[in-house]
Amino acid sequence: MTHRIVVCSTCEGTDGKGFAARLRVALSERRMEFTVQDHDCMSNCARPLSVAFSAPGKATYLFGDIDPAGDLEDTLAFAALYAECADGWIEDARPAGRLRQCLIGRVPG
Repeated sequence: MTHRIVVCSTCEGTDGKGFAARLRVALSERRMEFTVQDHDCMSNCARPLSVAFSAPGKATYLFGDIDPAGDLEDTLAFAALYAECADGWIEDARPAGRLRQCLIGRVPG
């Protein structure tokens, strides 16, 4: 299954491209199969940095207010939860730490 993480690369005051690059490296080191893309604008400018998770047949998640300097480990924890869940519907996101407070929405797959 193709899991995808999209990171806004133009959120003002953030380093989206750098966060996406660090995320790629960390996922690879953990042997987690995700494609990480940076995208010019995710139209969530009021809550930078925006990050989305998606996969075919799974719920899609959109997060905002991600701190590129401090939220990498929580983003990786959420990625692990997402990868393990067949439909992407995560009932207990406590292992994702602060990231669960950054959730904007979950769209059924």
